[in-house]
Amino acid sequence: MKVIRWVLGRIILVINAVFSPKGLQRDADKQQEVDSQVEKLKLYQFEACPFCVKVRRSAKRLNLPLETRDAKVSPWEQELIEQGGKRKVPCLRIENDQGEVQWMYESNDIIAYLEQRFA
Repeated sequence: MKVIRWVLGRIILVINAVFSPKGLQRDADKQQEVDSQVEKLKLYQFEACPFCVKVRRSAKRLNLPLETRDAKVSPWEQELIEQGGKRKVPCLRIENDQGEVQWMYESNDIIAYLEQRFA
């Protein structure tokens, strides 16, 4: 089963690379404002997870320089479990201006949030 999952994951990554979406164009000032807002967002993900690919494609389409954290790597995995409450990806860590953190799971919820906030 692991071999099948690995092979399918690589196929997903190749397809994603070939059919990569084009990013939204903004003027330089607006893009700089978006970039500063995105600094407070972190996406916990697995590279070949289809739902994570879906979120990353949406972020690319919105031209968001979203920091991704591999949840298989020890410090990020531990942070996801301890602070987010579970080891489930994709998960978007959202820090507001007051320093409060919200953890959002489910790819469709994350995409809706990104589109509502940055489209």
